[in-house]
Amino acid sequence: MSHPKVESRRGAITALVVLTALNFVNYIDRSVLFAVQPLVQREFPGSDARFGLLTTAFFFCYMVTAPLMGRLADRYSRKWIMFGGAILWSAATLLTAVTHNFTELLIRHTLVGLGEATFVTIAPSFLADYFPELRRARALSYFYLATPVGTALGYLLGGALAARWGWRAPFLVGAVPGVILGCILLALPEPKRGSEDHLAPTFERSTMLGLWRNPAFWTGTLGMAMMTFAVGGMQVWMPTFLSRMRGVPLEVANLRFGLMTLAAGIGATMLGGWLGDRMEARRRGGHCLISAIGMSLALPAVLLAVFIGGRWMFPVIFLGEFFLLLNTAPLNAAILNSVAAPIRASAMAVNIFTIHLLGDAFSPSLMGYISDRSNLQMAFVAASVAIALSAVALFVGVRYAPQLVPGERE
Repeated sequence: MSHPKVESRRGAITALVVLTALNFVNYIDRSVLFAVQPLVQREFPGSDARFGLLTTAFFFCYMVTAPLMGRLADRYSRKWIMFGGAILWSAATLLTAVTHNFTELLIRHTLVGLGEATFVTIAPSFLADYFPELRRARALSYFYLATPVGTALGYLLGGALAARWGWRAPFLVGAVPGVILGCILLALPEPKRGSEDHLAPTFERSTMLGLWRNPAFWTGTLGMAMMTFAVGGMQVWMPTFLSRMRGVPLEVANLRFGLMTLAAGIGATMLGGWLGDRMEARRRGGHCLISAIGMSLALPAVLLAVFIGGRWMFPVIFLGEFFLLLNTAPLNAAILNSVAAPIRASAMAVNIFTIHLLGDAFSPSLMGYISDRSNLQMAFVAASVAIALSAVALFVGVRYAPQLVPGERE
């Protein structure tokens, strides 16, 4: 007969594996469009600003849906809501086969955003009930590994399949795994809410009214919003930038950028989770501090990446991505730890609404607008400003983080 702690550990690992796999599919389906965007523009002619609207519409639907999903998840079965989302975004991805104009593509992309919002809003709070505060960054480093790696696979698969079978092919291939993993998700046990929490449930941490006066939550959220602005814009426009401004063939640009995102994502996300938990175990606000340092180091790398060419261009792009992605796991852990179980899904929904409203819902369109009036090189200056603002917000957030280290004085 298995020991209860062993069973609990196995259950936590199983949940982490299933949700991480589903998150991979989520980001592959989302990023395929970026890889094939020049091919889509050739079939459906339009300006950069118009095609930036595809991502804006996706995130607008995504962020508007999130608050409703968060409130439902704090009251009802979270795994059933996530299952419904996986089926919806997979079905919408299949609709690409019958997409023959820009309007139909816009509707398809909006429906994908609706489905993905139900998963991304709820999954972190679901995992938080399997892992304690000082282990959450490491657990989340696996879950959020899907962000860079899934995105990279989207570029790689999108570029390779589109070159051989046309730009619709990668969307059709990416739709099937979401249905399969959504069904597996239903077999997971629903964890007891707050079972791994050790912090006291204060007014600011455990009520929606108190959330508006929770500085730890808001500094982390604002820092994440500015990071999301920069990353969202770079993901959409970097392959096009390399092709248009640096003369790199599109297929090569997708391959090299995809491989760099893959390598930087694996290394930075895993290292960030480990560093975040180590720093948090030593001092208050350690998760937030590691995130702030990562954003500070990303700023000069991103500026160099878009203003220099030649042999140093790709290495500094890699460094920019690495330092941006270093904060993924610790920053999400900091935000999860800033609230208690009764409102955690709702708080994550507020976080998602805010980071996309101030971040990547509009950064692709804004960068496209700047590009139409100058060039893509100048458009990346907007992303650099956002990185600087993110670093400032996160350094301020260190002082407001909840006390996780026993015996540390306020």
